[in-house]
Amino acid sequence: MGSDRREGHLPGSSQAVYPISVAAELAGIEIHTLRLYEQHGLITPARSAGGTRRYSGDDLARLQRITALTRQGIHLSAIARILDLEDDNSALRAHNTALTAERDQLRDTITERRVPH
Repeated sequence: MGSDRREGHLPGSSQAVYPISVAAELAGIEIHTLRLYEQHGLITPARSAGGTRRYSGDDLARLQRITALTRQGIHLSAIARILDLEDDNSALRAHNTALTAERDQLRDTITERRVPH
């Protein structure tokens, strides 16, 4: 039997599967650094039924972003604000995309009603 990490069988980006040791290794940071980021509210891993931290691909991407910002000398409190703003921006972009699609659909409906068949 092969591993679940074979091509085509990778966990989804939001599926929390990685334990803290693997997440830290994949992110290129120490476990204590990962715990520090959690204490500062920069990352909130899922928890297993037994309370074990489980990290997702999305969490790993966030850890890479945090690491890039810390390497630029940005303080953790500023990183928290940056991440909040980036999250807000992403949500607004998604909402804008949905509104644009709705507007386009309404325009099509109006156009269809104006044009005699």
